[in-house]
Amino acid sequence: MAEISGKLIKKLGEVTGTGKNGTNWIKQEFVIETQEQYPKKVCLAAWGDRTQDLSQIADGETLKIQFSPESREYNERWYTELRAYRIERMGAETTAPSSVPSNVEFNASTGAAKFPPMAAAAEGDDDLPF
Repeated sequence: MAEISGKLIKKLGEVTGTGKNGTNWIKQEFVIETQEQYPKKVCLAAWGDRTQDLSQIADGETLKIQFSPESREYNERWYTELRAYRIERMGAETTAPSSVPSNVEFNASTGAAKFPPMAAAAEGDDDLPF
């Protein structure tokens, strides 16, 4: 068991199939970016009911994931997968700063501020010292 946290940057499409024993399975991979001095992108896989947990999470949210690494051999090559078995929301990465004036709109999804148009100064009504 291992644990990692980071910001969700991408969810890949769901993949479904039928196992050798006839049971159906569903898997969805997702990519997070760690919040370290040197950020790393890590791809993890959610299986079964965990895919429903993942569908309720938006890009940009910070997650804490408990996972187990698993490797398997196929045609003399080894493949490793990080299987997420617990996904917890830690909060959204983008929030409005507290120092934004009340007349400034802030779009939390893009992180951009929209300022109101400047009022036209009347002729000779300039306070500049030069």
